[in-house]
Amino acid sequence: MSIFLSKDSKVLVQGMTGAEGSKHTRRMLASGTNIVGGVNPRKAGQNVEFDGTAVPVFGSVSQGMAETGANVTVIFVPPKFAKDAVVEAVDSGIELAVVITEGIPVHDTAAFWAYATEKGNRTRIVGPNCPGVISPGQSNAGIIPADITKPGRIGLVSKSGTLTYQMMYELRDIGFSTCVGIGGDPIIGTTHIDALAAFEADPDTDAIVMIGEIGGDAEERAADFIQANVSKPVVGYVAGFTAPEGKTMGHAGAIVSGSAGTAAAKKEALEAAGVKVGKTPSETAELARALF
Repeated sequence: MSIFLSKDSKVLVQGMTGAEGSKHTRRMLASGTNIVGGVNPRKAGQNVEFDGTAVPVFGSVSQGMAETGANVTVIFVPPKFAKDAVVEAVDSGIELAVVITEGIPVHDTAAFWAYATEKGNRTRIVGPNCPGVISPGQSNAGIIPADITKPGRIGLVSKSGTLTYQMMYELRDIGFSTCVGIGGDPIIGTTHIDALAAFEADPDTDAIVMIGEIGGDAEERAADFIQANVSKPVVGYVAGFTAPEGKTMGHAGAIVSGSAGTAAAKKEALEAAGVKVGKTPSETAELARALF
């Protein structure tokens, strides 16, 4: 089992013919992801070769879904086109849209998230400004390195891409069911709480690692959710313990106001909910290792 992404996922890549899309399509294919097509209206009808694999290019997400049965799209288009790309994905009714693009204006993200909600949230949005989703040994939608861990019983949800990779590597001997990088922008689609609920319901996830960072109140809200709804053990890490007071750090969402949003406040809230919180990523990995 896994959440959001499995060996049966059929993946489209919006922006596959661009530099980043092309590079990471090659990496995703090499890791075993079932990429069934790219989307570029200007290059529809062409095939793109990736190390001997010919991947067709479709004129729209809907066309790609109709011809391949795709149920996932990964979006690599430039920031100024990202809103239209997500709206197109939502209009197609595709199950999962993973938005890798960084630098999307917040009002654009707010607009496409509101649009997805208006359409009944048929499409799960992960991101933007995120590393994506990987179910090791099954499928990889995004830019997460596929060779640093193995399949296992830990579920990981993280705001930070690089800390996602570090945790995957440090716990590579145990392995992961799914790793979800939700991104750190002020407005995102899938949240810590969404991933926590999915991991709680997944019979093949035995423990959860949650990585947050300073700014906002997402981790405090996640702590309340864990206390009320999660029976599986959760360990956590909050990036930013050494951040200087009053200075904006890290992701666009990492804005601290007074004591709210500090690493210490988040740690306190999580520990009150029964979450063991490490002071460093490595200490957090050891807390997770102790559960197995």
